[in-house]
Amino acid sequence: MPLVKRSIEPRHLCHTALPHSIKNELECVTNISLANVIRQLSSLSKYAEDLFGELFNEAHSFSFRVNSLQERVDRLSISVTQLDPKEEELSLQDITMRKAFRSSTIQDQQLFERQSLPIPMQETYELCEQPPPLNILTPYRDDGKEGLKFYTNPSYFFDLWREKMLQDTEDKRKERRKQKVRGVGLHNRWVWLISLKSHTYNIHNSILYGYVQSFFTPFWLLCRLLSLCVSLNELFLLT
Repeated sequence: MPLVKRSIEPRHLCHTALPHSIKNELECVTNISLANVIRQLSSLSKYAEDLFGELFNEAHSFSFRVNSLQERVDRLSISVTQLDPKEEELSLQDITMRKAFRSSTIQDQQLFERQSLPIPMQETYELCEQPPPLNILTPYRDDGKEGLKFYTNPSYFFDLWREKMLQDTEDKRKERRKQKVRGVGLHNRWVWLISLKSHTYNIHNSILYGYVQSFFTPFWLLCRLLSLCVSLNELFLLT
């Protein structure tokens, strides 16, 4: 739905009821039309003056920004022309070093206040009809709500935006909590797997040691018996 910022009044030149005492209706309609044309020209001149005033303010702001930019360019050109690479030695680290330029950021606040309304919009707002006095019924309500807010509520969209922001914040908090719990559970699972793996490794080593010991024990005894027999044989030969 378009919002008309400047409306030329009156829009209808001849939509006027004629009194019954008028004898020449054509002449009366002509005079009324001419008078409404003059009123339209007056309204047009008023809005033209307001429009050129806004253009002047925008041009002044743009000129200020251009002048500020030109001053910065002049300072930079002076620094570049005065720079002598023969006198000032630059290291390799300084050549490869890059510094990002950061300009001063000016944030605009409170853009949609009543004082920031353009003059035509302010006049249109003042021509609007006042809401009905429903606040007189507020003391008789049991829920404690204002009666006028059921007819018009200027803070409705702000409250809706605030609820959405709070809900998004709560959802992000829950998501971080889930990720934290998931991370702790994954860490515990890894610890359990590592402990299970080490325990299984110890069991396998014990079983393997038992197999090796059970296999090599008879062989070791046999070797000891053979060495003992050889020693006895040598003893008998010496005697």
